[in-house]
Amino acid sequence: MQNTTAALGAGQARWVKNVRISGMACAVPETVHEVLDLADQFGIDAIKKIIASTGVERRRVVADGCASDLCAAAAQRLFSDLDVDPGSVDALIFVSQTHDYTLPATACVLQERLGLPVSAAAFDVALGCSGYVYGLWLAASLLSSGGSRRVLLLVGDTVSKLVAKTDRSVAALFGDGGSATLLDHDESAAPLPFVLGTDGRGANHLIVPGGAFRDRQGTQKTLDDSDVRGRFDLYMNGAEIFAFTLKRVPELVAALHGATNTSSHEIDKYVFHQANRFMLQHLAKRMKLPVEKVVLNVQNFGNTSSTSIPLAMSTACVEQGGRTNGCYMLAGFGVGYSWAGCVAQLNDMWISPLTIMPKVGQ
Repeated sequence: MQNTTAALGAGQARWVKNVRISGMACAVPETVHEVLDLADQFGIDAIKKIIASTGVERRRVVADGCASDLCAAAAQRLFSDLDVDPGSVDALIFVSQTHDYTLPATACVLQERLGLPVSAAAFDVALGCSGYVYGLWLAASLLSSGGSRRVLLLVGDTVSKLVAKTDRSVAALFGDGGSATLLDHDESAAPLPFVLGTDGRGANHLIVPGGAFRDRQGTQKTLDDSDVRGRFDLYMNGAEIFAFTLKRVPELVAALHGATNTSSHEIDKYVFHQANRFMLQHLAKRMKLPVEKVVLNVQNFGNTSSTSIPLAMSTACVEQGGRTNGCYMLAGFGVGYSWAGCVAQLNDMWISPLTIMPKVGQ
C-alpha cells in the first residue's frame, strides 16, 4: 500500500495549542573570564579584533560542576519564586550537549535531585544552538496532546569544557549557563507556531570529533591542519557557520512572520541565539528589523549555546526579575545544522532574577 503521508514543506509552521509558558529562570557560574585577559596569549591586537567582531567582552565559566548543576539551580529558584510544588511536574526534558554521563540520562538524575515524582517522564535531548526552541516544541507538544499537564524544560551547556585554550577561533567565544522553563496546559493560551529544520550536511563544521562512539579513542585527526586543538576539543569552521546563518535565519524569520501574518511592527522582541554580535547585527540590518527590538547580551556572557535564548530573555528583557508580556520571536540556529523558531505571545510570564552559582564547596 502506498504511503500518502507527506512531509511538512520547508518553512511550514507546526501549530501547538493549549500551552502557557508560565515562568523562566537562568543560572550562570560566578567565575568571570575577561576576554582582554587573553591578550598575553594571543596578542592585544588579535584580541581587540575578536572583541570587535564577536562582541564578547567577558564570559561566565564553570570552575567545576556541570550543566545539570546550573539547570538545577535555575529550577530551584523558579520553584521558589512561583511557589511551585515539584510534585506537580509530570514531565522533565533536559536539553544539552554536555551531559553528566554517557549513561544514565541526566534527566533521570535531575528528577531525583529536584524531588519530582517517580511518575514523571524524564528524558534527554542532545541539541545545541537550536535546543531551547526545540525543547519548547517538545514540551508544548506533550501538553497539547493531553499527555502532560505541567512540564519542566531544563536547557543548559558548559561548552567551555570543550574548548582548547590555545584555539584562538573559539577560546574567547563560549560561556556556560543553565535555564529552567515551566510550561502548563492552558486552554485559554494563544497557539504557538513553530518552524523547525535540519541539514546534516553541515555536521562537520561544528563538531567535537573524538570521544563518543564513532571515534571512542579520538584517533581521527581534527578537521584542519592546526595543532591548536586536541582530538576531544571543539572544532568550528566560522566561515561555513556564518554562511549557513545568513541563508537560514532570514528564511526562518520570514516563515514565522508568514505563519502568523505579522511584520516587525507586531513583534515586541526578537530573541535570537546569541552567536556573536556582528552576525546578529548583520542579520537585523539585512532583515530590516528595528535595532531596539533585537536583544543582545553576548557581550557579558559569550555564546552559551542552548542557554543563550532564555539567558538573553532573563537579562535583557526584564531587569531584576518580574513579569513580562508581549509578542516574542525566538530563533535558535547552529550546530547540526539545526534551526528552530517560534512566536510566543507571553501573558504575564514570570522571569526570575539571574542566579549566580558559586563554586562547589563555597
